[in-house]
Formats: sequence, C-alpha cells, structure tokens
Amino acid sequence: MTHVKLTVPLVLLAALTFSAVTVHADDLIVYSARKEHLIKPIFDRYTALTGTRIKFITDKAGSLVERLKNEGRNTPADLLITVDAGNLWYAADQGVLAAVESDVLDRNVPANFRDPENKWFGLSIRARTIAYSTERVQLSELSTYEALGNESWKDRLILRTSKKVYNQSLVAMLMAEHGEKKTQAVVRSWVDNLVTAPLSSDTKVLEAIAAGQGDVGIVNTYYFGRLLKKDPTLPLALFWPDQEGAGVHVNVSGAGVTANARHRDEAIRFLEWLSESEAQKIFAEVNMEYPVNSSIEPDPFVASWGTFKASEMNLSEAGRLQAKAIMLMDRAGYR
Repeated sequence: MTHVKLTVPLVLLAALTFSAVTVHADDLIVYSARKEHLIKPIFDRYTALTGTRIKFITDKAGSLVERLKNEGRNTPADLLITVDAGNLWYAADQGVLAAVESDVLDRNVPANFRDPENKWFGLSIRARTIAYSTERVQLSELSTYEALGNESWKDRLILRTSKKVYNQSLVAMLMAEHGEKKTQAVVRSWVDNLVTAPLSSDTKVLEAIAAGQGDVGIVNTYYFGRLLKKDPTLPLALFWPDQEGAGVHVNVSGAGVTANARHRDEAIRFLEWLSESEAQKIFAEVNMEYPVNSSIEPDPFVASWGTFKASEMNLSEAGRLQAKAIMLMDRAGYR
C-alpha cells in the first residue's frame, strides 16, 4: 500500500498522483484528511480480510473537497475520510458526496452522528471538553462551557486559536443551542478571561496548563490521551461539562462515498465494515477516540477518563452554522 503526498497543482494531479505506483482497475481509492498512521492499519486489515486493495492520498480537508470538485466525473476517488462534522457537512454541501442507503450503517451509526440525508457517517467520536490543573482547580469550580466566562476564571483560561475547525464547530453548536446573541456574549466572556493569546494547538494548551501558565482550557480528548501516554504524572484531568443540561460537545471523524465513485458498491461495503465491531475497535484504539457504534466498548485507556452524557444534537449543525460561528468569534475578539 502506498501513500502519495499532494504537492502539485490540481490540473496535474490526475496525471501525476499515482504515477509512482501501480493502480489496478478494482482498487478502492480513498482521499483522506486523516494522517497516514491513523488510517493505514484499518486499510491493511480490510485488504487482509477481503483482498480489496486500497490506495490513498492525504491532504487537508478543504483541499480534498476542492480537488473532488475540480475532478468531477473524472475523479478516481471512491471515498472521502475526514475529521470534524463541519468538514463533512461542507463536502456534502459542495455536492461531492452521494447519499447512501444502508441498513448496516443505519443500525451502527446513531442518527445524530450522520448526515440527515445519509451523505456522510461518523466513524469515531471525540469529545471537546474541559481540561484542568489538578493542582490548582477544585472540581466544585467547574460546571459548563459557558461558566468559563465567569469572573472566577479571570486570567486562568487558555484556549486554542479560533482558526481551528474544532473551535468553530464548538461555537456553531453553542449557537444552535443558545442562539447568536447569547453565544456571542459567552465567547466574549471567554476572551476576557484569557491569560494569554490563543495558542496554536490543543497540545500547547494542555502543556501550558501543566506548566502553570493557566488553570483550565478546552481540548479534544485524544490530545489529552497522547500527552498522558508520554507522561502519566502530568497534573491534568478532564471534566465533563453540562451534565445536567445538553451534555458534552462531541464531534466525529467520518466518511462518505463520493458522488462519482467508480467502485460505489465496494465503497459502501468498506464504509459498512468501518462501522462494525473489529474496525471500530481498531479505529478508536489507534486514534484514542470513542467508537461511534454504541455496542462497542472504548479502549480501556480511553474508558479510564470516565463516562459522560454527550449532546444529542445532530452534528450537521456544526457545518450549517460554521460560517456564522467564524464571524461571531471575530466580532467577539476571539482570534
């Protein structure tokens, strides 16, 4: 199996992408915004089970969607895999994904984790929750995302930049829950409580909290897992907010069959397999995420972080309101 990096203009990609490898007529072609080491184990296992070879390329989600649009009917891609419901919604909105009718996917993927028109399906769940210092924060201080704007968190809050889709989706989902006016007030209160300018990554947010620069932040759970794997002694923990209300904000990595897939039936079979037991366990373990299939238990390391009530709002809202969320964050001074 070969990974090909996109480094040439779109007009040349069709000719050059697979020039260094042999692509057979029955190969399944995947465009992936997930990094190679997170998806290759899944591809290898499917090939071992079925004999179907999978060729893939990786790039940023936006670039892959634009590529699919430019390639149109000539695309070799059968499947698009990406992270964040906002990206999946955008791909569907741009017409590059096709609706799929599948009893298997309907059974395995809860309705709020898939497109209302079945153009994309969540494959694994990540929670965007509150991380805090176990040395300087009492659990009784924590409650909701909105409460991080309270005066008690003045000069204690650390956030990642608003330019990352994870925060855009979080704010979009808050808009869907609270409306625009209240959500803007919440985001403005976060900005007022920041101890430093927004950082470039969730990892840096966690490292800054551990180092004492701030006390609390909002991160995706798997970043927390990666750091603790390296150093279990870090004075950090996760808190599950809003358990008496809407629940923890969750998002997905997911996939959809392309609108011009040459191997549509095989792409659907692969997508269905990704929602079943073995693939769910591999996918969630490799990524330190939660299985989207509720019948599958999370990896013990992930399970050790505790259980939580997740928001049941359909994640398509993250995409539908994303553009407005970006403008709202800008108005609130969240950079």
